[in-house]
Amino acid sequence: MTGRRHISTGSPFEKAAAYSRAVVDGDWCFVAGTTGYDYDTMSMPDSVGAQTENCLTTIGKTLAEAGFTMKDVVRARYMVVDRADVDAVFAVLGKGFAGINPAATMVICDLVRPEMKVEIEVTARRSVE
Repeated sequence: MTGRRHISTGSPFEKAAAYSRAVVDGDWCFVAGTTGYDYDTMSMPDSVGAQTENCLTTIGKTLAEAGFTMKDVVRARYMVVDRADVDAVFAVLGKGFAGINPAATMVICDLVRPEMKVEIEVTARRSVE
């Protein structure tokens, strides 16, 4: 696959900030930082674990739309607001990325909205097997 393609979830954040949920460029897919919103309802769960699950669900759907799978993820960046939530985030990531084991970085930081507790960004490369 060649050329560049933009993927959107229809999130109001994408339109307001003029970004794509993902950009596909050849065998690469760059998924933007994804927070724990359920984009169908624009609701945010309170627990960081549920937010992390929503992040992975949105990322999985985005990758599928782009023609990739979670198994294609080679790089992940995790942003967590509260250091005390790291273990809860790890528990979800450990299941979601089991056997995939992307190169990963986690940082503790503020996010743009107070209800956001975690944000995940991934890069995928289409596997040739």
